[in-house]
Parts: sequence; structure tokens; C-alpha cells
Amino acid sequence: MTTNVTPGTDPEPNPHATEEQVKAALEDTKLAQVLYHDWEAETYDDKWSISYDERCIDYARGRFDAVASDTALPYERAMELGCGTGFFLLNLMQSGVAKKGSVTDLSPGMVKVALRNAENLGLDVDGRVADAEKIPYDDNTFDLVVGHAVLHHIPDVEQALREVLRVLKPGGRFVFAGEPTTIGDFYARWMSRATWAATTNITRLGPLQSWRRPQEELDESSRAAALEAVVDIHTFDPAELERMARAAGATAVETATEELAAAMLGWPVRTFEAAVPPSKLGWGWAMFAFNGWKRLSWLDEKVLRKVVPPKFFYNAIVAGTKP
Repeated sequence: MTTNVTPGTDPEPNPHATEEQVKAALEDTKLAQVLYHDWEAETYDDKWSISYDERCIDYARGRFDAVASDTALPYERAMELGCGTGFFLLNLMQSGVAKKGSVTDLSPGMVKVALRNAENLGLDVDGRVADAEKIPYDDNTFDLVVGHAVLHHIPDVEQALREVLRVLKPGGRFVFAGEPTTIGDFYARWMSRATWAATTNITRLGPLQSWRRPQEELDESSRAAALEAVVDIHTFDPAELERMARAAGATAVETATEELAAAMLGWPVRTFEAAVPPSKLGWGWAMFAFNGWKRLSWLDEKVLRKVVPPKFFYNAIVAGTKP
């Protein structure tokens, strides 16, 4: 097992951005990406209910199989682009998709946490701080490249896909999941803003003040939200995402979408969790949120997918192959 970065080449995380840095980041999207994700790295798994057990292994594998179920497994070497804490690749490796992994992210903090998670899981993973538009690996290095909720952070998505194809071996495949559709992003943000406003105002009332996070935590969340508005650059029409992949040089391009009813529960739930003290939400709440999401995902898959156009679902998935 190996879990390491290249000594002396990658910058250290900066988890405490100053107000001046945040102001500068509002004019520099890549600086915003680093500051926001370094800021979030150590708490990101808790914030998004990310785990590395059967629940998230099944979720990650389901996203992969939606567009790549015909693949002979395992791949020898896989890379995750914009790895965050390693959620997608590490869970895919646990499900048998790949033997060896590499995690890359523009945020040093995220690479650090992803490597720590890999080490805790006993997975063979290395890592690099990397700009997705200029990936620091040689041509024809990987058999598989994956990513989850990363393309919408990248200024030049088509250039990033060209880089992905460059580092893939001929016949290698990429799978990117969790990308927001244009319509889905609209209703998700509307529900999140409404939930945040309602929760933070209602918990000002006397009987509910114990449900209110300390004001400094709410202020920090608001500063993070200001950066989040900068780092979320794109939304996608599934057909346009497919066009970009083909323009980058991919073949056998396929897209899928998911989460409509499930997103309408998931976004208010996650926003509410961010607005109240974690001690107020126990195992019962966690099971309500997870089981509710599962039931509504079933509704999306078995019923709504048959009658609702793909562009109305929240998440888009795209896959392609290097010729």
C-alpha cells in the first residue's frame, strides 16, 4: 500500500482563509477553488454525509454502472480528477472497479484528506495537487479516469477533457458523475436559500435558540457560501455535455441523468443540517434522510424517468472512451 504526495512539490493546505483572501478570490476563480476546498476539506465528509462503507460504495458503483456497466473489471490504474476527499474513486476501488488509484485536486487540503482516507481503507493510492486543465501525469498513464461533481468547477471543461484523454491509455475510459444540470441547479439553489433563511430566522426565537449554531459559525458558513457561488462555474444541459466530450476527442460518449424527487428532499435536508448544531441530529435523523432519499430515488428511477425529460433531473453523468 502506498499513500503519498510527491515530496517538496505540492503546496500545503490553507484551511483558514482571511477576509482579504476571500475578497481576492471573488476575482480569481482558481484561487477561490483552492481557498473554498481547503476551507471545507476537514469537514467535507461530515457535511455531505460521505462514508466509505456499503452505503456509499453502492452509491458510487451505481453512478459508474449507469454509463459503464459493460466494462471488464478491474481496471489496473485509475485516477480521480478533482478528488475532493476521495469519495468517488475510493468507493469505486472498494467495489472492485480498480486496483491502484491516483487522486488529484487543485486543493492541497482535499488531496491530504483523500490520501488519509485511502490509507485508513488500506487502498493503494498516490496523490498530486493538480490543475485539471494541465494534469501533471504523462500521456497514456491511466486505464480509467473518474470524477464526481468536478467538471462544473473547471473554467475550460473541454480543455480538461482533452487532458483526461491525453493521460488515458488508448481504449481507456472516463466517467464523470454528479454534474448539475441547468434546470436542476436552479431549483436546488432556490430550495437551499429558502431553507437556510427559514432555519436561521426561526432559530432566533426563544424556545428554539438551542437549535441555533453560534453566530460565528453561521458567519463562517456565509463566507464559505460566498466562495461557493464563485467556485460553481457551470451547469450543464446533458446534450451539451455530450457535445463537449465529443469535441475533446472522446468516442462512445454516453450521458445519463438522475435525481429529481430525491434532489428536492436532499438539498433542504443538507442545508438544514448545515444550519443547526450537529448534536441536535442523531441516528434517527440520519436514517430518515437516507431512507427518504432511497425511496425517492426509486421513484425517480422507476416512474419519473419514464415521463420526465432528462434535463429536469438534477445530476448528469457522462462517459467516453479514448480512441
